[in-house]
Amino acid sequence: MPETPYFVSYPEAVKILESQPLSLPTEVVSLDDGFNRILSEDLKSKVDDPRFDNSSMDGFAFRHQDSLQPQTRLSIIQTVQAGTKQTSLPIKEGQAARIMTGAPIPEGADAILPIERCEVDWENGTVLLFEEGKKHFIRKQGENLGKGQVALSKGAHLNPSSIGLCATMGYPEIPVYQQATIGIISTGDELKLPGTPLNESEIYESNSFGLTGLVKWSGHRAKRYDSVVDSLDSLRIKLDKAAEECDLILTSGGVSMGDWDLVRKIMEEEGDIKFWRVKIRPGSPPLFGYWKGVPLFGLPGNPASSHVVFRMLVAPYLRASTGGGGIQERQVRVQLAESFKSDENFLVLRRIKIDTSGDQLLAYSTGYQGSGNLNSLVLADALTLLEPGHSGEKGTWCNALLL
Repeated sequence: MPETPYFVSYPEAVKILESQPLSLPTEVVSLDDGFNRILSEDLKSKVDDPRFDNSSMDGFAFRHQDSLQPQTRLSIIQTVQAGTKQTSLPIKEGQAARIMTGAPIPEGADAILPIERCEVDWENGTVLLFEEGKKHFIRKQGENLGKGQVALSKGAHLNPSSIGLCATMGYPEIPVYQQATIGIISTGDELKLPGTPLNESEIYESNSFGLTGLVKWSGHRAKRYDSVVDSLDSLRIKLDKAAEECDLILTSGGVSMGDWDLVRKIMEEEGDIKFWRVKIRPGSPPLFGYWKGVPLFGLPGNPASSHVVFRMLVAPYLRASTGGGGIQERQVRVQLAESFKSDENFLVLRRIKIDTSGDQLLAYSTGYQGSGNLNSLVLADALTLLEPGHSGEKGTWCNALLL
């Protein structure tokens, strides 16, 4: 079959996708519901962090100059606890305050020594310092964040540490992009749900479950539909339903050039295709277009290929839909520890394990690279990004996308 005008390079495909992203509204959610969401505005801290000079240790606070010739004995004049409203006494020459972690530093004190580096004589109310005091054990007001400082930018993907930072900055609620509802439809007469009996020509359907995980990983909401038999009428009904209920549709299977590749066929006849086939391996048959005005990705039916195409095409599209925000995927530079099959015209995405034990990051194959071998993806740390024309020879270098 001659090459269709829809056949595009990987950069061309990404450019098309980024030019027509989803338009997602925003909402405000509580911190409890903020995990894995994507910020829709910059967040400025409402407070200094720390709010006041405080101790990072349980120990004693005193004047640094009183500890320059240890061992030094000082008089204990008070105990300062965290979270109390007490007014502490100023520290003068020869004095010390028992202080707890997080407690405010008394006026006049500029050094801390942990309790384990001291000897306390409670009967006489003195402490013996075995070492010079440590100024860096005092956490200075605003040393982490200043009030009004942008700490999290629009598009930030909210992980556990950034959720904690939102709370530190004083936010009980946060502005985020609404999650896209993404419909997932697998196609094929041979597909059965896991756990049901199989006849000789049937297999368990796995793609919709893996794609559901990828949708959630990307910060959105998955709606998984039952698989569709190889019938244009059945497929049309399911696509129409998904178009009514979802912001984006992902289909799995039916996009190649066979007589029963019905997703491609129905999109050619009744949809609006923006590209079909991309110069990547594995996963070259995917299409992108619109069904009843709803964007649709037709992903390959082979499990490894469908996962790879999601990472390479759907994930960038979803990031573009949140202003470039969301999960930011990382690349590293690796040296090929064995030869890999490359291609003159295609971006080649081999599943690799990365050996980090030496001076260089070495890339090894995870085994048989068939597009149906999902286990090879489970074993992988990354995908090679072998540019078109790369030799793939052992000892050469390439970028790799961390999984």
